[in-house]
Formats: sequence, structure tokens, C-alpha cells
Amino acid sequence: MMGEQHAKIQARHLKRNAYLYVRQSTLRQVLENSESTKRQYDLRERALALGWRLDQVVVIDSDLGQSGASAVDREGFQRLVSEVGLGRAGIVMGLEVSRLARNSTDWHRLLEICALADTLILDEDGVYDPAHFNDRLLLGLKGTMSEAELHVLQARLRGGILNKARRGELEIRLPIGFDYDPAGRVRLDPDVRVQESLRQFFRTFRRTGSATATVKAFRAEGLSFPHRIYRGPQTGELLWTDLEHSRALWLLHHPRYTGAFCFGRTRVRKQPDGSHRHQRLPSEEWVALIRDAHAGYITWDEYEENLRILRDNAQAPATGRDRGTPREGPALLQGLALCAKCGDRMTVRYHVNGTRRVPDYVCQREGVEHAQPICQQIVGGELDAAIGRLLVEVVTPITLGVALAVQKELESRSEDSDRLRRQAVERARYESDLARRRYMRCDPDNRLVADSLEAEWNQALRNQTVAQEHYDKQRESETGLDDQQRAAILALAKDFPRLWNDPHTADRERKRMARLLIADVTLLKEADIRAQVRFSGGATHTLHLPLPKPAWMLRQTPGTVVAEIDRLLEDHTDSEIADWLNDQGLISGDGKPFHRPMVRRIRIDYALPSRHDRLRARGLLTLHEMAQRLNICPDSLKRWRRAGLLKAHKYDDRGGYLFEPPGPDTPVKHQHQGKTTGKSTTREGSFPAHTA
Repeated sequence: MMGEQHAKIQARHLKRNAYLYVRQSTLRQVLENSESTKRQYDLRERALALGWRLDQVVVIDSDLGQSGASAVDREGFQRLVSEVGLGRAGIVMGLEVSRLARNSTDWHRLLEICALADTLILDEDGVYDPAHFNDRLLLGLKGTMSEAELHVLQARLRGGILNKARRGELEIRLPIGFDYDPAGRVRLDPDVRVQESLRQFFRTFRRTGSATATVKAFRAEGLSFPHRIYRGPQTGELLWTDLEHSRALWLLHHPRYTGAFCFGRTRVRKQPDGSHRHQRLPSEEWVALIRDAHAGYITWDEYEENLRILRDNAQAPATGRDRGTPREGPALLQGLALCAKCGDRMTVRYHVNGTRRVPDYVCQREGVEHAQPICQQIVGGELDAAIGRLLVEVVTPITLGVALAVQKELESRSEDSDRLRRQAVERARYESDLARRRYMRCDPDNRLVADSLEAEWNQALRNQTVAQEHYDKQRESETGLDDQQRAAILALAKDFPRLWNDPHTADRERKRMARLLIADVTLLKEADIRAQVRFSGGATHTLHLPLPKPAWMLRQTPGTVVAEIDRLLEDHTDSEIADWLNDQGLISGDGKPFHRPMVRRIRIDYALPSRHDRLRARGLLTLHEMAQRLNICPDSLKRWRRAGLLKAHKYDDRGGYLFEPPGPDTPVKHQHQGKTTGKSTTREGSFPAHTA
């Protein structure tokens, strides 16, 4: 048998290098299972015995501590495959197949390349030629058994883990706020400050209804949040840092805070590139879920309500039925409006009317996804106002109770924040005292240790001073509600219409108040706009609103202004009329002040006779007509008008006048030739009676 194996080694193989591949699965095995590593290195002696020189033996051991389940992260194995493919390897050596690969795909790929490159394979049992069918069959069986061995080991370990998890006895890493007691049971963290921080977090979320708003509230009040380190030299230590948004979402999604034991919330899938993708599973697919397994911070119902709020706050909901978080725009029914035709939630658009933004409620999901016409679009200005009036009518009888609840909530919120900051001061004082005791127990002559402990004591004292100053500053800024403030809150509650219509009330807060009372509003636009309001308690109320006027009607000049212009045209020009209307505080249909071109445009659009036409209808004459009748030049006529000898009426702003017909007493000028100078002279006289 050995002769047959040696017969497989030809001179062409000895001309190329012999590659020895050394691998251990973990670093722990490298340190503890040193005998296995030594046996792999001893294969160099086998290569020398088979005819290779010492300088031809290449050892590849860069994969020590790497698993053989995949070749993605194994640089040594990839180098080995490259050398074989380039025809530089006469033989590949490994103690056993599992050292080279525990994955059938990687193993058979190596066999295929070795067969094409005429490369032999050596293990502890002998020498094989992958180009021969029998050797290849045997190597394939060894690779399959190696992969099956890895699967059996993993399945055995996984089965034990799942069995303990289904009983709720598996010890896994706990989230912040929990730890194990000496008996291995889960309990709340003994640190009272950690417990209060988590309770304050869940209270703040219930109050604000948003993870982002919760983070902002913690930042505004100067509150820190606990974070435990699980890696590095500081493993197990507790740090207090600012609350992050991702951390807030993780806390709200974790069912362990309800006191439930859970396992298998995610599924891990291996990708072709060797990476892993984590997929979150619904609760019915979890491996284990045991409610009330230990003490918690919230109930299971509160946990599910928190998840519902987060789904409603989603910016890009998958179902199209989620409400989203209240935004800063003036649309009162943002997230509440439903289409009565298709049942989808309507989105919000805005258009500008003058200086204010007016919302439009649009059902456009089918139009966006399937290029279909939108179901309906409803202007929301009058609709929002009607909903506001309805809320004022509904809320008024219970405003006093709401005010008392708000007052109690404000006081409780202030007390909770003050308690957390006071606990931070107590923690800093404890660490300072601990550092002092360590320093006092130290031998004064051991300066290396004493100097280090003294520095820690000084740093603890500085931290205590900072915490105390921060507490005092916040204490001064957050004074309790006095009697005058309580009276103001009660007075404001009794006058809920003023609170609702107060321009200083933010649109976002007004929408939050509406959501406390309204579940949704179903809109239908036909002959009129029908809005069916469904309150949170289940009661309904239907509103009927007229259709909004088209844009041209909204910008139309009021009829009273048109009538006033018609009256003023009897005695005034366009500019004079514009000035008079502005002095009276009147505005156009666009909400703008009047000017001469605007008055002229209105006069033309409404077919109002101009001042010129009105004066002509009264028999007034133009400049040339008057000059011809009086038989004088137009310039003289202008001088007579300025001198007050003729009565004229101004009909435009560019100096145009119309003259009243002359009477019998109208002065007239006769022209005749002078006898001596040859120039014409003028004398005044009365206009002839027969020409009057």
C-alpha cells in the first residue's frame, strides 16, 4: 500500500513545492491544544521522507484561530488555492480533511483545482491523487463526514441551549436595569438610580408619545442614562451618558422590560459574501416567550401600546394606515384623515393663500403606486376650522378635570427629574467617599500608590462639585407651581376656546390635543364635503360643509367695493379713487392695497363707464371742441381754465379735462389787425347771444 502511494509521487511533483496547511479553529485551541498544532507541523518530516527538499516545504499557518466553516475570512486557505491554481504546488498536506475545510463547497473546489493542476493531497492516512476516481471518491466522503461532524457538534450544543430557553432557565446577557442574584435569578438592578432612570424613560415616552421627543426631554432636563460596557478592559462597568435615539428605540422594543423571558427574537442568515444578516421575527415565531418570569418596569399591555405608538409614528409606513407623529404644519387632521372612497389614509399638501399656508388633504396612494387618478382632494382650511369648533364644544364640559390632571402631571414630572438629579449627586458623593477611604488606607510611604489614589480622590471631588452645581442650577430653574400659577392654569382651562384659538399655541400641540379626542375623520367630497368624526370613545359626529369656492372667486373683488368705485367715478379719477379706498382701509380680492392700474382693470372687467364717458354723456366738450366753438386757440383756452374763466372737469391723471358748454356770459376774444404795427390785437367782449 505504501508502495502504491509512493508510486503516485512523480518527478514532476518533486520539482514543485510542498505546501503544508496548519489551522486551529479558535485561539483557545491554539493555546490549550498545542499537541494538535505540533502534529500538524510534524508533517514537514513526511514531505522530506517523500523526496522534497527542506527549502521546498512551504508552511501556511496564517489561519491559526480561524474557523474552517467558510473560506471567506481565511487568507491562508485562499493563498493555498491560488498557489495550486498557478501550478506551483506538487502536493498539499494537512493533518486531516477538517484542517483544510469543514465546508463541502470549499473542499470540492480545492479537489477540482488540484485535479486540473496535477497536485497531490496528503493527510495522516496517506497520499491521494484527485485526478483518480477512487481517490477522489474517498476524499469526497472524508469532506462530507467532516462537515457532518461540525453539524452534529453544533446541533448538540444548540439543542441544549434551546431546551433550557424553553424552560426559561437559560442565562443570557440582560439589558440595562437587570442583573442576576447569587442564586441565578433575574432581579431589578440594585442601583436605585438605574431603576429611576428607566422608570423616568418610560413615563416620559408615555407623556410625549415619541422616541425623539423623549430624547429631547432628557437632554433639556440634563438627565443622563445608564450604559453598561460589555467589551474591553472596562467590561462590567456602568457609565452615565446622554440618551441616544437608537438606544431609546432599543429599550422600547425589548420585551424583557415587561418581566418576560424571551429567546429567538431574531434569525441569522448567512450571505454569499460570508456576512450575516439579522432578521427580526414576530412574537409568534420566537423560540420562547414566558411572561411575568421576573419583575419588570412596565406591563405587557404598556409594551404593546408603546409598539403601536412607534408604528403610528413611522415616517414611511408600509401599510398606509399609520397616523405618523404630529408635525409642525398647520394641518389639524394630519394622520387622522381617511378617504371614504378607498379607505386609505390621506396625505397632506400645502398651498399658499396670501401670507398663510392652507392644507390640502389628498388621497394619492393609488396614484403614486399604480399611476391611477387620485381619489379626491379636499381643501382643509374651512374643514380644520369646523373640526376646531366641534372640539371646543365637546371639550368644554371637562376642561376643569383636564386642567387638574395637567397640573398634577407637571408637578409629578418636576419631582421625578429632581429625584434623578439628586441621586446623581448622591452617587458622586459616594464615589468621593470611597476614593477618600481608599486613600486613607494606603501606606503614605508608598508614594506610587498614594499619588494615584490621591489623583482619583481629587477627580471624584471635582465630579461631586460639578454634580452638585448642576443640581442646584436645575433646582433654581424648576421652581414648583405657586398659587398664582395654579389659578392661571384653572382659568385657562375654563376658557378652552381661548386656549385653542391662541396664536401662541403651537400647531403641533394643537394636533396632539386633537389626537387625544379624535380617532380618525372620514372625508367624502360630493355635492358637499361630509366629514364623519370618530372620537376615541367610539362616539361619532357628522359635519356637512359647502364646497370651497374656486380660486378666481376667492380673489374676486367684493361687490361693495365695485359699487363704491362706480359711485366715485362720477366725481373722481382712477388715482383719486385708489387713494380714497386705501384711506378707508379697503383691500382687493387678493388682499392687496389699490392703485390706479388696479382701479382701471376693475372698471374694465365690470364694464363700468369711465369718467370721460360719464362727462361726455353730461354734454361736456373736449379742448378742441371748446376752442372751435369759442373761436380761440387751445392755449388760450387752457389759460382761461387756469384763470377760472371757464369751468372744466378733470377726467384722467395725465391732465385731461372736459369743459362745460359756454353760457351767454362766457367771455370771448375777437381778433383784428392793428393799423400801425400790422400785428393782431385782442380785446374782450361778450359772446354773441345767437351763438350761445
